[in-house]
Amino acid sequence: MPDLLIELFSEEIPARMQAAARDSLRRLVTDGLVEAGLTYAGAGAFSTPRRLVLAIEGLSAESRPSRDERKGPRLDAPQQAIEGFLRSTGLALGDLEIRDDKKARVYYAVATRPGRPAAQIVAEVLEGAIRNFPWPKSMRWGAGALRWVRPLHSILCLLHDEAGAQVVPLSVDGIEAGESTRGHRFMAPEAFAVTSFEDYAARLRRARVMLDSAEREAAITQGARNLAFAAGLDLVEDAGLLAEVAGLVEWPVPLLGRIPEAFLGLPAEVLQTSMREHQKFFSARDPKSGRIEGFVTVANIETPDDGATILKGNLKVLAARLSDARFFWENDLRVAKAGMADWAEGLKSVTFQSRLGSQADRIGRVAALAREIAPLVGADPDQAARAAGIAKLDLRSAMVGEFPELQGVMGRYYALAAGEAEAVADAARDHYSPLGPSDAVPSAPVSVAVALADKLDTLTGFWAIDEKPTGSKDPFALRRAALGVIRLVLGNGVRAGLSDLFAKGFGAHQGGQSAGADLLSFFHDRLKVFLRDQGVRHDVIDACLALPGSDDLALLVRRATALAEVLKTEDGANLIQGFKRANNILTQAEARDGVEYSFGADPKFAETEEERALFDALDQADARIAPAMASGDFAAAMAAMAALRGPVDAFFTAVQVNSDNEIVRRNRLNLLSRIRQTCSGVADLARIEG
Repeated sequence: MPDLLIELFSEEIPARMQAAARDSLRRLVTDGLVEAGLTYAGAGAFSTPRRLVLAIEGLSAESRPSRDERKGPRLDAPQQAIEGFLRSTGLALGDLEIRDDKKARVYYAVATRPGRPAAQIVAEVLEGAIRNFPWPKSMRWGAGALRWVRPLHSILCLLHDEAGAQVVPLSVDGIEAGESTRGHRFMAPEAFAVTSFEDYAARLRRARVMLDSAEREAAITQGARNLAFAAGLDLVEDAGLLAEVAGLVEWPVPLLGRIPEAFLGLPAEVLQTSMREHQKFFSARDPKSGRIEGFVTVANIETPDDGATILKGNLKVLAARLSDARFFWENDLRVAKAGMADWAEGLKSVTFQSRLGSQADRIGRVAALAREIAPLVGADPDQAARAAGIAKLDLRSAMVGEFPELQGVMGRYYALAAGEAEAVADAARDHYSPLGPSDAVPSAPVSVAVALADKLDTLTGFWAIDEKPTGSKDPFALRRAALGVIRLVLGNGVRAGLSDLFAKGFGAHQGGQSAGADLLSFFHDRLKVFLRDQGVRHDVIDACLALPGSDDLALLVRRATALAEVLKTEDGANLIQGFKRANNILTQAEARDGVEYSFGADPKFAETEEERALFDALDQADARIAPAMASGDFAAAMAAMAALRGPVDAFFTAVQVNSDNEIVRRNRLNLLSRIRQTCSGVADLARIEG
């Protein structure tokens, strides 16, 4: 079975597109080969800035012959039907087979297709993949019609086995497939031929090209760490930048430089952001002071002077960039020390949303809501309101104008420069958090109050104007805001009813109160997604949502977690079956009799020890469950419920509910109602699946 090697060699592919392009090439080609009747053992895709590569192992040498049969009309069918069948198959009457089919004789069209050689199929599939490649952006060049992300220079396409290598005959817009490629653009630009993937990878390495992006990432990381360590610094890890830089170089050569003294007074976040965004530099910090004092740039070439000239040029550009950042910083500090009044005034003319007013209007709402929330999280109301009032002022700063990702971060620096309390400044930094599932959750009380107020104002505002997420569309990131509220509430154990918080938020928006129930339902859906990722089943959450107090998320999650743990035990799982059996019998009897059996179960009518034991067990469970639920000790309540498993099982084993004695039957049905009532005090077990 031959192996297949494909290389599509072009001008530089943008780093951000390379991972998706690798996946697309592998999918398009392997899916196409399989659909055409070939099989393969394994496939690996690779990329460098100038090439996409696919290596397929164990490809079948040819597709299997196929035989297609199609049943036609009976022999005595109308002539029109027979002629229509012949037209649809493209066959003559004499080409059809006649077979016995039950009580009639029927025409069959049989088409056999011989197997095709792999080279023929590969050529068809690869041409289709190239012509229909899903680049986010593509271009045409010269006089050809082909579109590619950047001009495509050559196609390498080889089938190889023990007998040797064979070029797959293929031409795409005048580009003929061959067996040659090129190495590094500057250090080994000459073309060379290859005979297999192993030969290809080895010769590329000798030509100063690391084919595997993971290998380039590892080389960059190790080299940068070693350089930083030798200089007495620590490398600041940055996974996103690492992946991007690995897509910019074919032969990574890390180089370390020092940041000029004149810029070391800039905040670490400013230095790191400026170097990452503008020059793709990694930052290196002093492990003692935490200051960013160095940088690592990754060259794409080895030089006789060990990169000295490259570093000199980079330092010149870096100095210019950091001079701009220092100018922004110094001007912003002057505004901050003057009280930030200019920024506050400027936000009056910045629209938050056409129907929700300006950023200044929004700040007023968030400040009022933060004051209301503060006592619930142990924060000082005045500090919470003050923090909310200044948290967004840095949006008018020059630094955030240049680097929007620093909003909040710069807000803390400017708040401290303005003489604000540290808790207020921290809240200005933290109020956007958590931004995503991996972002840290603020825990300082003032920060929690402002972060909650900010997100709740967003949600109640957009619900009030009926701008809700639909399907996959969520232009205002409302799902993320709801998840942020959930993580803030659960992460800090905030005991508060969302309905009350919604009412406070809607109070600032005309006509928004009626949307509260819908917004709570939206939160419950987000909570299900959040808890599902933590292993809590959706039906367990539904069972707890059916009880009062479902707008207290912290309480709800504690109840759901306790129920989930009980259901993992044998008693808990079996009790569900007993509960459902009791509920089914009771529901059927109530429907048949037209009455509700919910009162009057009396142990004096019990005829068996199992009945009397169940009465006693229910009395004990009720005595334990009610106070446990009232105090929030859900584990104890669930344990008391699970303890009913044995008496319930024994009851159903020994007792026939539908007795011939009507008094005994009614008493037993009312006893089943007690099972339902007792368990329903903990959760709606009817919603538990399985």
